[in-house]
Amino acid sequence: MLDPRAILNSIGNVIYDWDILTDKLSWGPNLTDVLGLEGCDQFVSGVAYANCVAAGSESTRFEAIMGCSGTDSGSGVTYRVQYGLTMDRRNAPVWVEDTGRWFAGPDRRPARAHGIIRVITDRYVAEKEMAFQSQFDPLTGTLNRTRLIEQVNTMIGLATRQQTHFCVMLAGIDNLFLLNRNYGYDVADEVIAGVAARVRASIRANDLIARYAGNKFALVLEECDTEQMRAAALRLLDIVALEPFDTSAGPVQASLRMGGTIAPRQGRSAQVLLQHAEEALDLARKPVGEKFVGYEPSLVRADARMTTLLMSDEIVSALNQGRIHMAFQPIVASATGQLAFHEGLMRLQREDGSIVSPTTILPVAEKAGLVHLIDRRMLEIALERLNRDPNLHLTVNASGATVHDPRWPDYLHAACAVYPHVVSRLIIEITETCAIEDIEATRRTVAAIKACGLRVAMDDFGAGHTSFKNLRNLDIDLIKIDGAFMQNLPDSADDRFFVKTLVDLAKHLNIPIVAEWVENAETARILTDWGVDYMQGHLFGRAEIEPIADIRMAAAG
Repeated sequence: MLDPRAILNSIGNVIYDWDILTDKLSWGPNLTDVLGLEGCDQFVSGVAYANCVAAGSESTRFEAIMGCSGTDSGSGVTYRVQYGLTMDRRNAPVWVEDTGRWFAGPDRRPARAHGIIRVITDRYVAEKEMAFQSQFDPLTGTLNRTRLIEQVNTMIGLATRQQTHFCVMLAGIDNLFLLNRNYGYDVADEVIAGVAARVRASIRANDLIARYAGNKFALVLEECDTEQMRAAALRLLDIVALEPFDTSAGPVQASLRMGGTIAPRQGRSAQVLLQHAEEALDLARKPVGEKFVGYEPSLVRADARMTTLLMSDEIVSALNQGRIHMAFQPIVASATGQLAFHEGLMRLQREDGSIVSPTTILPVAEKAGLVHLIDRRMLEIALERLNRDPNLHLTVNASGATVHDPRWPDYLHAACAVYPHVVSRLIIEITETCAIEDIEATRRTVAAIKACGLRVAMDDFGAGHTSFKNLRNLDIDLIKIDGAFMQNLPDSADDRFFVKTLVDLAKHLNIPIVAEWVENAETARILTDWGVDYMQGHLFGRAEIEPIADIRMAAAG
């Protein structure tokens, strides 16, 4: 015959009966076996048991029963609660789940309870860890960005109703890339954690600190106006810079730059406030200027205008002096890992030899009406390089302004006429978002491109909403799937579903596919299994001024 005690032990359960009126608490014979606590045989009353409930427990059995709103109609009322038990406050508690039914006495109030407790320590700790990770940054222990946005939005509503105010500041650690380069990423992480700890110890208990990005922290200070924000920022700047941080590589000095804004006067959503704080921080990061800047619309607009003017001059000078260059990023055949062709990417070289990021140049070029000049120069470079190297195959980008410029087809025809023997090796990339702005105009431009003997690729496919009909009517030769969907492909079921759908659509139309931003072997394997024709990304090579002659995926030998 099976031993009931052995059965209960095997499933980690122990039964109990509690006479609430007399406070007598009776247990099954396996109490000590299940809980593993020395001295738990002292749990002979509800009071004795309650005295061992661990600090940090959100509730107790007594509270679960007495706080229940149900009414016993004869079959009892169910309850369920989790809490910790400890015989010594210095030891980690044993966490249990307590489930049972209470039964009413003549006064219809709880008089007795029957139930089962089971140990759930492993599950409880895992759930707490998951809850922590969903709200806090694991490196610094500060709030993460998602939780920060939730908190700020809540505070905006409260401040609006109560007609109060608070400030949102962003603090960026200076020259983090130098820390990474000189000491390594682990030591840089120690500095980031140290800065977070020092700042957190220097703000009020009700104020918030969050990890906003790699080297940026967000601070939310209650009841803080413009002058108080400035005073707090200057104090924190001094505190962080006061003495070095102890690291495994020895003392390391660090400093901050800060930008801030006032809520709700300067923004009624977390996104707007953080954007304003970011703009103010950008001003604080100027080589000459204060280390803290408070957001003011006029200040930001003036700086943006000056930046646009300076960058526009830089672009014009680079065009005139031949400092616009092409960098070549390899695109490989998925099936073999061999080089198939290159994408030609624009690079602007300053007079001192440094390279300016295209993300800095192109938005300014579009605003200043200079982007079509850059596109023309890139086309000229592409044709010249193709003429010099008969083995080179290229794709180059055309901006939306260029694609919809009615004069561009004539220029394209004239440029291709100089090198008619190379046009079959050149592909013009247009973005999906550009294409859907004016489908009919795009269709005419695509026809003009193909009339020159060139092919056309749709770049960033998936970022817009091109219909099946439009995709077919545009007569596209190549589809490049937006790289944003590749960054988390192995871990995101949503991204895998979306990319697989795009691949199936392209295959149905017999259009070859390039997957962009392929950064790791697992992503490459998934895409290859799906039949993606080509891949592009840092896994296969970064953009270099001189084209790579050959390349193979590591997996292909």
